[in-house]
This record gives sequence, C-alpha cells and structure tokens, in this order.
Amino acid sequence: MLSLHPDIVAAESEVHFFDWESNFEKGLYWYISQMPLSYPHQITVEKTPAYFTSSKVPERIYKINSDTKLLLILRDPTERVLSDYTQVFYNRLQKHKHSQPIETVLIKNGEINVDYKAINRSLYYIHMQKWLKYFPLTHIHLVDGDQLIRDPLPEMKKVEKFLSLSPQINASNFYFNKTKGFFCLRENGRERCLHESKGRAHPQVAPTVLAKLYQFFHQPNKRLFELVGRTFDWH
Repeated sequence: MLSLHPDIVAAESEVHFFDWESNFEKGLYWYISQMPLSYPHQITVEKTPAYFTSSKVPERIYKINSDTKLLLILRDPTERVLSDYTQVFYNRLQKHKHSQPIETVLIKNGEINVDYKAINRSLYYIHMQKWLKYFPLTHIHLVDGDQLIRDPLPEMKKVEKFLSLSPQINASNFYFNKTKGFFCLRENGRERCLHESKGRAHPQVAPTVLAKLYQFFHQPNKRLFELVGRTFDWH
C-alpha cells in the first residue's frame, strides 16, 4: 500500500538482515544492495515482520540509524494466532505433510500452550518493551491491522502523516474484491491484490478454546495499551 505513494520505494521481499546471522554478517553494504534505487527526496522502506519479535534487532537497527522510523502492524492477538496456524496448515498441506488439529496445538494440559510460537509472538508488550529501550514512541507508529483490512484508507493517511509525506494515497487507490474478501489496490489502471495466502478462512475453533484465548490475552493486551498509551478494539 505504501508503494502507491510516489515518494516511497520499497524492497520487493523480506530482507531479514537484522535477524538472520548469515545475512547480518554480510555487512551494511550488502543490506544497502538489497534496496531499490531511490531519489534523494524518496524514503526507502523494507518489511520483515520477524524483526519485531527478535531480541537482537532493536539494538542493531539503532546502532546503524537511530533516526529510523518504524511501522508496526498489530492485529487482535487471537486473530493473529489463528492466522498463523492457517498459514502453517496450508503450507504443510501443499507439501503433503500432516497437520495437528488447532485445539491440540493451542491447548496443553487444559491450558493455553505458551510454548506454541504463535502464542509467544502475540504477547506484544514483551517485544515492545525491547524496542522502547532504544526507540521513543514518537519513532514507532502502530497501525491497526484489523482496521487496515476493513477500511485501509484512514490507516494509510495516518502513515503518510507519520512519515511526513504529502497526502497522495486516496480512495480511488482501493477497491473491495468480493472474491478475496478484502481490499485490493488500483494504480494507474493497474490492479494488484495481496498474495493468495492472505484472506484464507480461519479454522473453526471450539468456543471454549476461543474463550480461553481471549482470557489469556486480556492481561497482556492491557499491558501493551498502558505501554503505548493507546487501546485497540480487541476481544
């Protein structure tokens, strides 16, 4: 969505420079070589979601450029856990591998399985604390991921403002794709949608398990809200 803006150029794929040792050892010039060419007035962006939950990354970014502006998309953690499971489920399906039912992954000895990676990654306040050791909140913009899906334009206007961009992205850049069930992009007559892995239906989960998830995340969510001085409309 950001690449709709003429003053933004974006790396095409996840770079994994700051979190993968094999890439980090290649040095800063390798990292720069992964970026698209840009003009002096443009901002270069890259997207690697794994940075958020890696304990090494905040300090590494800070040491290279303490003025870096950071965008973090957050969804309702329960939705994020279900989405994570869905992606892994389809990946295993394509490779003809067996998948465990979601309840057996989420629940261990009658309680939420805190060893499940998707659960740990969704305890946002734990990871946010590590970022706030190096970057002030003024350098981190939280994007409401659930709102971004339902109505992307208002969220994108906030991002433009955060990055001090002229207002260029508008309603004509978005259209709702009924088949996919979410908004796609339109630019200069060309239409683009997110990867087919996005928008898949989540598995049916027993109401008792969902209730456990909501209850489990209640306190961690509250701690995040206090940390960032903002609330989200989550369960």
